[in-house]
Amino acid sequence: MALDPTDLSDEVLAFLGEYQLASLTTARPDGTPHVVPVGFSFSPDDGLVRVITWAASKKARNVAAAPGGRAVVCQVDGGRWLSLEGVATVTDDPARVTAAVEGYAGRYRQPSEREDRVAIEIQVDRILGRA
Repeated sequence: MALDPTDLSDEVLAFLGEYQLASLTTARPDGTPHVVPVGFSFSPDDGLVRVITWAASKKARNVAAAPGGRAVVCQVDGGRWLSLEGVATVTDDPARVTAAVEGYAGRYRQPSEREDRVAIEIQVDRILGRA
């Protein structure tokens, strides 16, 4: 079921705030999917999914190698699931990385410090699923 990313129900937002892991799908340079488990945060105010990682990670390199490329985060819990999809970017901008760390800490736990931390941001324009 398609959902309007700008008008999400309280039930959907609550599901996106639960302690649940997800899979992140990015495209490798040869076009094949690269899927990894991640923790993420979602900000309904700006429609951004944020994933923290390190600069040399495969997921960050995939996003950096494909400007304007798309990525998907999919969260599943039994029959409840949501796929959040959109254009992905990777950033080392301190304010944006801090926002990603704060989102992660609020949902999961405070991550350890990393000098090479970056954030993957997905500007969500499509949501599918059932919460």
